[in-house]
Amino acid sequence: MNIGPIDLGPRPVVLAPMEDVSDSPFRQMCKRMGAAVVYTEFISSEAMIREAPKSMFKMEFEEMERPFGIQIFGGREEAMHGAARIAEAAGPDLVDINFGCPVYKVVNKNAGSACLRDLGLMERMAGTVVDAVRTKPVTVKTRLGWDDATIRIQEVALMLQALGIKALTVHARTRAQGYQGSARWEYFKLLKNTPGLHIPIIANGDITTPEQVKDLFDTYGVDGVMIGRAAIGNPWIFRDTAHFLETGEHLPEPTWQERVELCIEHLKASVAHHGERKGVIMMKKQYGSYLKNIPGGKHLRIGLMALEDPAELELRLREFAPLQEV
Repeated sequence: MNIGPIDLGPRPVVLAPMEDVSDSPFRQMCKRMGAAVVYTEFISSEAMIREAPKSMFKMEFEEMERPFGIQIFGGREEAMHGAARIAEAAGPDLVDINFGCPVYKVVNKNAGSACLRDLGLMERMAGTVVDAVRTKPVTVKTRLGWDDATIRIQEVALMLQALGIKALTVHARTRAQGYQGSARWEYFKLLKNTPGLHIPIIANGDITTPEQVKDLFDTYGVDGVMIGRAAIGNPWIFRDTAHFLETGEHLPEPTWQERVELCIEHLKASVAHHGERKGVIMMKKQYGSYLKNIPGGKHLRIGLMALEDPAELELRLREFAPLQEV
């Protein structure tokens, strides 16, 4: 699969942009385990053009994260144009537009999935970003439609392709669904059978196992797969999925020692990147999955959540490991 000049090889599996999750330390852990592409969490175009420090910080990345994308969102053409220029200047491999976020605070500003109820607005927003970005491919992440009555995803895909969008990721729910109900994967096959559509289609939504990834490639014909929540505290999902796609067999589950050691590495990277206070806070989303199915892991997680000192957190993790049995 290619996104413009970026060759991702056959059947790439990529990490989703997730608000307050997809920071550089998390992306690094997933990249080490085989994520084909990683993205920032979505960044407000309005904040970017004001050079808000938090938004500028979200664009920072390490070279090991490449191929790396910056995702932007917004509801004004001028802001999106300016933000796209700023994003490109930060040196990513691609710029992605969020047309899928369903939350009210985003939709209320005509951003995210709000564009699915006004395809003219989506066309203008995507067009202005493509015009602004001169040296990098521009991609889009969206949903099926605003609601069941407005599912026009084939029309959307062809429109975006005509504008110069180089790949389309689709979360197979409508905005009205939010994160409820099941993702409707049948639309991926519909998209891949759309006459004249040739840009890569990346599947997203309810993807948690290597078997599901294989099914999406083999049965639905997608070009790539995007994994989100299933990667939180579990970067191994990328390694395991790549192995399963190649061999049809599962790798052994990571040992509890491997889980604890990577959790410690992630903690150190988080503190180095964010500083002590924010670095510790960011890790609280990760402990539950890192320690899943480890004897005594739940009790350890509860203890970790109450601690604020990184050195004490690391010590608690290291003291825990020798006490457990496989």
